[in-house]
Amino acid sequence: MPEHFPSAVPRAHFADRRAAAEAVRMALPMIEAAMARREVGESGFLYIVVMDPARPPGACGFEDAILYEHAVGDRSKWDADYAAFARDKARVSWRTGLDGHLVRQVRPHLLGEADTGLWGAVCVEGIVVGVSGANPWYDEAFAGTIAHCLKAAAKARARAEPEAPRLAGPPAGDPAGRQTLTGDPT
Repeated sequence: MPEHFPSAVPRAHFADRRAAAEAVRMALPMIEAAMARREVGESGFLYIVVMDPARPPGACGFEDAILYEHAVGDRSKWDADYAAFARDKARVSWRTGLDGHLVRQVRPHLLGEADTGLWGAVCVEGIVVGVSGANPWYDEAFAGTIAHCLKAAAKARARAEPEAPRLAGPPAGDPAGRQTLTGDPT
């Protein structure tokens, strides 16, 4: 049975693709320095998947909820499909709203037959990030760092934008964009 979702599911306003790219760029110096250490992981590669926090399960399909992806290292030299692993990890955290380690170790009853048994994704206040390529405890640390950087970037953007009844597009109830006042405006 095909899934049916609303046709126009809005994307996050402050935690958008640009903010996700900024969050990854902020975390990359730490990630790249750590990847040089063998105890972090032996692959030398990493893949990052950031989900759109405004597109939860049920609002759209998983693919439509992916906000941003980033590869660290030369993909032509990968010894495994780190993108698929990161996406699978992100899918579990996106679907459950929980960190992958918690699901795998404490709530395995939430795992479905098609879910991954790997962990390395986090859900921080609705921000889901999946990472693959390092040892899972480092994948989780990198994912958490990126999630918190995205949260910070979204907060900075929100502070810079004046409060308004609607964040984007025309005011509610007026497709032409005119503001409609009700009651006495004085």
